[in-house]
Amino acid sequence: MKKGCPYGTHRVISPKGVLPQPADVIDNNMDEIYDNEVLIDVKTLNIDSASFTEIEKRAGGDIEKIKETMMGIVAKAGKHKNPWTGSGGMLIGTVAEIGPAYVGDLKVGDKIATLVSLSLTPLRIDEILEVRPEIDQVDIKGQAILFQSGIYAKLPDDMPEGLALSALDVAGAPAQTAKLVKPGQTVVVIGGGGKSGLLCLYEAKKRAGVTGKVICIAGSPKSEARAKNLDLADVYMVADATDAVEVYNKIMEETDGQLADIVINCVNIENTEMASILACKDDGLVYFFSMATSFTKAALGAEGVGKDVNMIIGNGYTKGHAAITLQCLREHEGLRNLFAEMYA
Repeated sequence: MKKGCPYGTHRVISPKGVLPQPADVIDNNMDEIYDNEVLIDVKTLNIDSASFTEIEKRAGGDIEKIKETMMGIVAKAGKHKNPWTGSGGMLIGTVAEIGPAYVGDLKVGDKIATLVSLSLTPLRIDEILEVRPEIDQVDIKGQAILFQSGIYAKLPDDMPEGLALSALDVAGAPAQTAKLVKPGQTVVVIGGGGKSGLLCLYEAKKRAGVTGKVICIAGSPKSEARAKNLDLADVYMVADATDAVEVYNKIMEETDGQLADIVINCVNIENTEMASILACKDDGLVYFFSMATSFTKAALGAEGVGKDVNMIIGNGYTKGHAAITLQCLREHEGLRNLFAEMYA
C-alpha cells in the first residue's frame, strides 16, 4: 500500500507542489487508498450556499443541468470545487475502509460528516440520486477520501442525519461568534435569517447578554420573520446588504451613531463587503463568514472610506465548532424545529 502525506499532497495531479485545495486537479481513484486515508461511501453532499446558488443560476434552475454541472466539475477536477466561487461544501457518509497508518478513533461502519471542504476532498460521483435545491443538498452514489489531517464529526444519535448535516455545514460561524462576542457588545448579523445567520444570532445573544444588543439584518420580510419568531435578536430590520449606505444609515440610527462592535456577514451574494465595514465602529471587528466575500473589495474598500476595522476571513474551522453548533440545536427547541422543517 502506498504511503500518503498527512495533508493529501500525494493526490495532487496539477499543479505539482500545491495542497489539494488550491490544486486544479486531484486524483479521485478509489480502487486503492493510501496507507493513511479513510475511504467513505458518500450519502449526501451539502454544497455551500454561495456555490449552489451560482450553479443553480447558471443552470437556470433546471435540475438536470445542475446534475450535469456537478458531474462535470468532479470529472474535470477530481473534487467538487466550484470553478466560479472556488468553494465546496461538505458531505456525510459511512466509513468503508481505513488505511493501516491512519491515526484516529474511526472504525469501519461509522457514520460521519466531513468538516473539511469538498474543494479539497477527492470525490467520485457514480450517480446523482436527488437534488434538493431549497436546502443545497444532493444525494449521490459515490465515494470520497478523508486525509489524515481532515477533521470530521461522528453523526449524533439524538438528531436526524439531515438535521446534523445542515448545522455542521456552517459550524464555523456560530463557533467563531461564540469566541468573538463579549458581554455588553453591540453585534450586527447581516443575513440573520439564513442558516448560518440564525445560529450566529443565537450565539451572539447568548454571549452579549442582557447588557448587549444584537441586531438582525435580513434580506426580506420572510427571513426577518423567521428570526423574529424565534426571538433570536433584540432588533430586527430588512435591508439590502449590497446597499452599503442604506445599511450604514439604519445602524447609525439604531445605535445612536455608535455603530457596532462586531459585524458578522453571513450572506451568500457578492458586494456586501462595504455594508459590513460601514456598520462597524473604528477598532471594531468584521467577521466575513460568506464565501462570496472578496478580499480585494474588503481591504481596498475599508481603506477607501478611512475605516480602521479588524477583518476576519471566515475559517470553517475553530476548536469545538461541531460540538458548539449541535449544542445550539439542543438548547433552542424552536431553532431545532425550524432546522428540522427546513433542512432535514
